Amino acid sequence: MFRGIVFSAVGAGLAVCLAVTVLQAFTTEPLILHAERFEQAESAVDEHGAAGEAAPGGHHHDANAWQPADGFERTAFTAVANLLMGIAVSAILLSLMLIRGTPVDGRRGLLWGAGGFVAASLLPALGLPPELPSTPSADLVDRQVWWLATVAASAGGIALIVLGRHWALRAVGVAILVLPHAVGAPPSSHEVAYPGSLAGQFVIASLVVSAVLWTVAGATAGWLHQRLTRTA
Repeated sequence: MFRGIVFSAVGAGLAVCLAVTVLQAFTTEPLILHAERFEQAESAVDEHGAAGEAAPGGHHHDANAWQPADGFERTAFTAVANLLMGIAVSAILLSLMLIRGTPVDGRRGLLWGAGGFVAASLLPALGLPPELPSTPSADLVDRQVWWLATVAASAGGIALIVLGRHWALRAVGVAILVLPHAVGAPPSSHEVAYPGSLAGQFVIASLVVSAVLWTVAGATAGWLHQRLTRTA
């Protein structure tokens, strides 16, 4: 079983890497490069002594911080990150499906992947949407704690709604889904250096990329695991 999970996760991770890297090249990456031009212009103003007045939300960029060069290096690092993410997501989905005890195939993998997208990306984005470079943000630890709590609550709430056999369990699931948003995400400043429309485009593009990641991971991992199990 472990061998099947590993091989299936790696194979699905490769599929995710290809699909997501190509998609990002036409969606999120151009938006990030566009926003970075505003960030670089803001940093140039900072260097001339106007940082206190020009940097919205007190955002400061470290000009000496390392970052991959545009072009092949940036694409290569992105592809490696997508591969590792694809393998990890595929392994998680496969493990959950096997723990659940239902047959594993491409269709069920797609459904589990869709559920993972809703729990880990869509619902948390209601409070903490994906952000472009130079976006003023709340404290990182506060954001991480809220995001992790929201993912856990979303996953638990979805599980109770979908798998619960009594209306009371489904009602509890709905309450759990709503709870993190009732508490509220850490507040962030809405003053940004780039046009506001760019932020909206990035949120939509990022969610599309995330949906592709989760669904391709689930469907491919489920299909590969079914094939490997039949062969064995």
